[in-house]
Amino acid sequence: MSQARLNLVFIGLSITSSWGNGHATTYRALLKALRRRGHNITFLERDVPWYASNRDLPEPEFAQTHLYESLADLKQRFTNCVREADMVVLGSYVPEGVAVGNWACDTARGVVGFYDIDTPVTLEKLAQGDEEYLSAGLIPRFDVYLSFTGGPLLRRLERDYGATRGRPLYCSVDPDLYFPEARPDTHDLGYLGTYSDDRQPGVDRLMLQPAREWPQGRFVVAGPQYPDSIEWPQNVERIDHLPPAEHRKFYNQQRATLNITRAAMKQTGYAPSVRLFEAAACGTPVISDYWDGLDTLFELGREILISEGPQDTLSFLQQMPADDLRAVGMAARKRILTSHTADHRAQELEAHFRECRHPALVS
Repeated sequence: MSQARLNLVFIGLSITSSWGNGHATTYRALLKALRRRGHNITFLERDVPWYASNRDLPEPEFAQTHLYESLADLKQRFTNCVREADMVVLGSYVPEGVAVGNWACDTARGVVGFYDIDTPVTLEKLAQGDEEYLSAGLIPRFDVYLSFTGGPLLRRLERDYGATRGRPLYCSVDPDLYFPEARPDTHDLGYLGTYSDDRQPGVDRLMLQPAREWPQGRFVVAGPQYPDSIEWPQNVERIDHLPPAEHRKFYNQQRATLNITRAAMKQTGYAPSVRLFEAAACGTPVISDYWDGLDTLFELGREILISEGPQDTLSFLQQMPADDLRAVGMAARKRILTSHTADHRAQELEAHFRECRHPALVS
């Protein structure tokens, strides 16, 4: 370890349940890496019914995890914990997030940060006056605004919202959980993602339309909350929910996997998804829509394939030699292992903590 052991407190949407959210896998990978680096970790999660009935990791071994019933319960039981922490990190979409954030800033003696796993969506909501989990007035109170989205959006946070420090903290992957396995290909193309209105047009264009045009192809879409009104082609298998423990198998049984980006993320760019890194770590070739900043993460055409429409998707699946397709997947895996593991993000978080604690020492 490059620094002393830290006492870290995270207040996040969920770590115990991955149902319908990408937050849990992000927190699990990051906190596991931080614990491996010697830090003490506490995770505080609001106990809500939809996660209570879908807990796939109720007691993480790498973090002391506590469920709280309400804002009053949080304050009563964990004020001392927050006060004594070296760093407190509040995540996006935490219920009553504005009240929780103000309490954390009032209470903590150490560094307080906000970890936005949904930054473009957050700013879109703020522009509409929606302060579901963050308010414009709360942003300047944080010592650091950590963001899943990098690039120009960070400067906008500082310029327009008064963020003290806008810093990227992209999602990552745990290489102990995601790696290539020798499995027979059961699908030509797969997609894993919770339904969203703004992502579905991409799924239709780059997955469902190719499936209709290639009835011999084998396709699969996994994820919850898809409406019954969707007409799925007969050669598209549906899986309602796939827990993280099954993600590696899912990716390793595909010739290629699809990455689709939400409209707000696509507009701002520099917004990789957890699923993108998971698939790449498995050595599964990724076919993705394009957004600004993607070429700062992967080399286009060599480490990731870009599709602008159904014919691009079909060309990769039908015409690209199998060895070339596999080479794309393995090149992406190499990039992940050198730049995008959870340990890389843990080191970055340590660096952000040091910058907040000793800004004069950071050039």
